[in-house]
Amino acid sequence: MTAHNKIDLNSDVGESFGIYKLGLDEEVIPLITSANIACGFHAGDPAVMKHTISLAKRHNAAVGAHPGFPDLVGFGRRNMDVTPEEIKDYVTYQIGALQAFSAVQGLNLQHVKPHGAIYNMAVQDVRIFETIAEALSGLNKNLILVALAGPNMDELGEISAQYGIRIAFEFFADRAYNQDGSLVSRREAGAVIKNHEAAAERALKMVKEGEVVCKDGGILKLHADTICVHGDNPAALTLIRAIRDVLQTAGIEIVPMGTFL
Repeated sequence: MTAHNKIDLNSDVGESFGIYKLGLDEEVIPLITSANIACGFHAGDPAVMKHTISLAKRHNAAVGAHPGFPDLVGFGRRNMDVTPEEIKDYVTYQIGALQAFSAVQGLNLQHVKPHGAIYNMAVQDVRIFETIAEALSGLNKNLILVALAGPNMDELGEISAQYGIRIAFEFFADRAYNQDGSLVSRREAGAVIKNHEAAAERALKMVKEGEVVCKDGGILKLHADTICVHGDNPAALTLIRAIRDVLQTAGIEIVPMGTFL
């Protein structure tokens, strides 16, 4: 659970591939405390991984793996019909690759945040979450597993404890929530909150009060350890800065999740 004066800001980075540039990593990484770096399956490549780790090191952002499905064309956002053993192998392979590049630069991995379809499937099916937790446990028990703060937090927390790993629950400041803790589908109007000041205030309310105002106006009790900030367009940079400003003004310390979990 969030220590009420500390929070982590994470972002998905390192998602360029070859000559194709995606995202604003140079601008985003100085503003965050944890970097989720693509590992070559849904995005990224060895050179991009190395460069992104270097950027994170330079700006004191903790490094984490962002493993996805082997689906470059679909950017890892399409569900795949695979076995738990295959998911475990995919996750292990990708963490291992990023771990190697990090070690060369003298860094240890802090966390693992599954990407796209794997992330969503793990929230909907705890057996998939357990498969990922098992992979982390066998590889490095110091790794923190990032999961959506939502309907089944207690169950996910119990599974993580069973495998001897830490879990970080994640909040999306710019997404609308349903009363059950799930995210409002992007197909619905109002699913993405485009007013930066409103999104920043939502982040502050969650950190300070453990509450989120849902789409229907109801109040959802929610705690999280890290806030996801997407920085793949110039407008998103304004959101990240707004969140940082409102949190710091309120005396909230923005630090890597590994320092307080």
